[in-house]
Amino acid sequence: MVSRSYSNLLDLTSGEALGFGRERRRFSRVATVSGPLSELDDDNSNSVGSDAPSSLSQERMIIVGNQLPIRSHKRDNGEWYFSWDEDSLLYQLKDGIAQDVEVIYVGSLKEEIDMSEQDDIAQTLLDTFKCVPAFIPPDLFSKFYHGFCKQQLWPLFHYMLPLSPELGGRFDRSLWQAYLSVNKIFADKVMEVISPDDDFVWVHDYHLMVLPTFLRKRFNSVKLGFFLHSPFPSSEIYRTLPVRDDLLRALLNSDLIGFHTFDYARHFLSCCSRMLGLSYQSKRGYIGLEYYGRTVSIKILPVGIHIGQLQSVLDLPETASRVAELRDQFRGQTVMLGVDDMDIFKGISLKLLAMEQLLLQHPEMRGKVVLVQIANPARGRGKDVQEVRSETFAAVKRINESFGRQGYKPIVLIDSPLQFYERIAFYVIAECCLVTAVRDGMNLIPYEYIICRQGNEKLNETLGLDQSGPRKSMLVLSEFIGCSPSLSGAIRVNPWNIDAVAEAMDYALMVSEAEKQLRHEKHYKYVSTHDVAYWARSFYQDLERACRDHVRRRCWGIGFGLGFRVIALDPSFKKLSVDHIVSAYKRTKSRAILLDYDGAMGSTASNSISVIPTAETVGLINSLCRDPKNVVFLVSGKERVILSKWFSSCDRLGLAAEHGYFLRPNQEGDWETCVSVTDFDWKQTAEPVMRLYMETTDGSTIEIKESSIVWNYQCADPDFGFCQAKELLDHLESVLANEPVSVKSGQHIVEVKPQGVNKGLVAERLLETMRQRGMLPDFVLCIGDDRSDEDMFGVIMSARDGPALSPVAEVFPCTVGQKPSKAKYYLEDTNEILRMLQGLANASEQAARNSLPTSLANASATKE
Repeated sequence: MVSRSYSNLLDLTSGEALGFGRERRRFSRVATVSGPLSELDDDNSNSVGSDAPSSLSQERMIIVGNQLPIRSHKRDNGEWYFSWDEDSLLYQLKDGIAQDVEVIYVGSLKEEIDMSEQDDIAQTLLDTFKCVPAFIPPDLFSKFYHGFCKQQLWPLFHYMLPLSPELGGRFDRSLWQAYLSVNKIFADKVMEVISPDDDFVWVHDYHLMVLPTFLRKRFNSVKLGFFLHSPFPSSEIYRTLPVRDDLLRALLNSDLIGFHTFDYARHFLSCCSRMLGLSYQSKRGYIGLEYYGRTVSIKILPVGIHIGQLQSVLDLPETASRVAELRDQFRGQTVMLGVDDMDIFKGISLKLLAMEQLLLQHPEMRGKVVLVQIANPARGRGKDVQEVRSETFAAVKRINESFGRQGYKPIVLIDSPLQFYERIAFYVIAECCLVTAVRDGMNLIPYEYIICRQGNEKLNETLGLDQSGPRKSMLVLSEFIGCSPSLSGAIRVNPWNIDAVAEAMDYALMVSEAEKQLRHEKHYKYVSTHDVAYWARSFYQDLERACRDHVRRRCWGIGFGLGFRVIALDPSFKKLSVDHIVSAYKRTKSRAILLDYDGAMGSTASNSISVIPTAETVGLINSLCRDPKNVVFLVSGKERVILSKWFSSCDRLGLAAEHGYFLRPNQEGDWETCVSVTDFDWKQTAEPVMRLYMETTDGSTIEIKESSIVWNYQCADPDFGFCQAKELLDHLESVLANEPVSVKSGQHIVEVKPQGVNKGLVAERLLETMRQRGMLPDFVLCIGDDRSDEDMFGVIMSARDGPALSPVAEVFPCTVGQKPSKAKYYLEDTNEILRMLQGLANASEQAARNSLPTSLANASATKE
């Protein structure tokens, strides 16, 4: 079976651009476009906003998951029957979204649909359930789900490295291509129904991690959230994935990324820092990553359960009947309950070993304590599932043979499918619930257990409980599952420590009734108020907040393949056009040019560590200096001796060393200081402190200058270096509190320098000097690349309305890279800066060549 909606995916790793359909499909239509992706390329895919006009006024949420919340089966007459899957989280979260918000679902069906039926079924699901099915060919789905998702992503996210073929699958690029292909199919389906200026899109889980890139590529301003329902591993584990950067950048094309716990979010942020060089900030309770002018928000909130659904099952007569049966079956015995999938991460065998240890250490419990283990079918398949199953059955058999007797089995293993009400009945009778998974994203079993132990009038009567009395429950939870931090009254254990788990089980059984009641009350209060509706509502509100600035920002799409990202900037911030600045340069007569050397004009080779200016750079600066209409100043953090050596051939170049502390108007002039400092005794205090941090931070260095001392941790571990920088900053501020210095942190540096020294002083001195000479600048170019250059931009922008500039002056403050800045313009990198300066130098040389004939002509005219 091949779906008509399936199109071959371009090899994204080859650097080819991704393209999508040219026109937006109407919501009422289900499109099935065939043909290669290249035929669907959008020539304007990098446009500022969407190319589709908004046609719907009602707010909509498009929820995208691997599977639709739909149950389906084929009747005897060959007709398909569809109904809502009320157990699906995607269906349940609708309760948290306002009723006036229309919800559309995009996902696949569990059953294979013949190609001849796909269009009709798609239309039926759309009309009846507002669901858009993505039909995926079986062989492609197998590679996508059972291949890349379950053999590579899922084990890795649960901390299993593929050290051998038996321990998780080795990376297979064909499976990766299948993963991309399926994500592309999902993107096409979203694009069939989306109104990009109005709709919100919420993508779920690791199956669709690259979907944000496909959607952002087509609609730069799409309002997009992503929630990861699995763990996110530490950077040491995640960095082993060959496509690690691709997945990180794809997730960062979302506006909001959600995680169940802070640990998962912290690991993601650490990966972004170590692999992409990104830093995050926490402001007013919100965590945000700055990514090319966009703030990607991070949401930390564990998902809840649908309490209404549980309570409706608790009210069923079948539930009460089953509870009565279990009460009689386990009369006189204390039931402990485990409910887990039969997979390698749920720790079932560890739980059984702990039960065995409990019975060995406490013989008096034999015949009185029963562990009921419900083993749900594994979601994946493979050799590891069979091994877990065999190990579990062997352990149960051994323990029951050792400690069982007539009418008593210490372990009751249920591996056949149970109706939901049957599972609920086990929750109701269990005195303690055990979850000993070695790694799990969330695990909602404890939440369900708490609600069921609260009971209702009918169940209380069945169990002979006081209707008005307090309820009780006990939880023994692995510290490696997502729900553990939320349930602070649980007994937390390391599931690998069999003795500790056995002790926890003993304590859970022997603790006082009052203690059980207090723990239950605490848990019930949390679980009942943090249900799935609360979780969905909170995520939706944060997604609205994260997308609030979309209207006022301009967006550009840059990059190819999975390296695609969107630049979001304020409308007043734009790229500096070479033609525009050269035109202004030619018609002006008094020009001030300020150039930052460090970072803005350094080496153009991406892998070079050399900072020495090239002959081309020195030649360009000399060309600009030779023009009598120009006053050129080069600003650097380097020492004056180094700058004098590097630019010895530039006679008319003004130099500002050590960020403006030293100034020299030209080669014939003397070095001056912008700030009068007579006492540098503070260096004797600062230097030993910095050396201490250099010795304890591998990869860091110290640079001692005439006016300042700099501690640099660019080559150190980014996380450790950042922590050390904060400590060093506090340390220096403390010991230098009474000294006339400022302690500043910058990009990978901590610097101590005299108070008042900044690059803004250079700009002020340059403009003042030109004004005193009677040269009122009518052209100002200021180029810089980092935070220290913002002082120059501030002075230049403020001078526009003052006496230091001509009333008609054209001002060009320009930063390197697209980022928030006081500058009005930007250029992408050093190469673009040099090309722009070359354009100015060519204009000066052309003017010099034209000046001689013009002078002769004027002289001749005067003589006549």
